[in-house]
Amino acid sequence: MKEDIETLLWKGTSSQWLNLGPFSLALFLIAGTVMGGVFYPLAFAALILPLIWILWRYLVIRCETYELTSQRLKITKGVLNQTSDEVELYRVKDVLVERKWWMRMLGLGSLHLETSDRSLPSITIPAIPDAINLRESLRKEVESVRDRKRVRELDFEDTELDTIP
Repeated sequence: MKEDIETLLWKGTSSQWLNLGPFSLALFLIAGTVMGGVFYPLAFAALILPLIWILWRYLVIRCETYELTSQRLKITKGVLNQTSDEVELYRVKDVLVERKWWMRMLGLGSLHLETSDRSLPSITIPAIPDAINLRESLRKEVESVRDRKRVRELDFEDTELDTIP
């Protein structure tokens, strides 16, 4: 069937702006090491640690990818060892966009998804560009998949039932 063909709608990673704090700390450590190296040349050897930390933090963000297709959301994480997980779109119950003040200044936002998937009941896609439009695309695709599969999401609240004596 034509509607069973899965198409890629969006693919992305989080912004490296998430690393601003760790990068700033590492640069502070590098500056201190360089200053110490002026008096103790062996201190320059300590430069390798913050540089490796910066590279690692960069790779962690860079290697975490999100793919939104017409049927599911795929999440791949890991630098050396990768794990992939996915959520069928019809399992998405709610989507929240969070845009803190610094994210708004940079045109970023975070998506928080609540799902009925047992392995991924909540998903956060942090610091992505144009999060509001992605939320709208996701919402339309969720409804489209539910209509095609004839699936509806039902929520039950825990209530005490009165028993008849």
